[in-house]
Amino acid sequence: MKSKLPDQKAAAKRAALNALRRASRAADRAGVKLSEWEDEFLGSVTERVKTYGRAFADPEKGAPGQPLSMMQTVKLKEIVRKAKGEDQTPKRKPFRPRPAPASGETGASGETAGGGKRGWRR
Repeated sequence: MKSKLPDQKAAAKRAALNALRRASRAADRAGVKLSEWEDEFLGSVTERVKTYGRAFADPEKGAPGQPLSMMQTVKLKEIVRKAKGEDQTPKRKPFRPRPAPASGETGASGETAGGGKRGWRR
């Protein structure tokens, strides 16, 4: 007798529902007060995943087999970080200035030493 392959959509749905429950429980246990918007977000996304199997309708907002869109996943991770008490802002490096061009490469008008515009070949 052949064994049935696991249903990937059902597995993704269970994983999303578990992640939503874990985020809510982590906030409750830590005593972190979620904002009204965050409470509503967790509740509405949970209901949509239970009802429709996914929480978004536009296929451009996420992968076809995923129950949460990319932005919903990002917001869920932010809620989990808030519940864990981690820093809210991601660590980013500041922009580095571009290195100055070597002398004679470009003039004030953007022309190269050959007299033509950048990238232009004759």
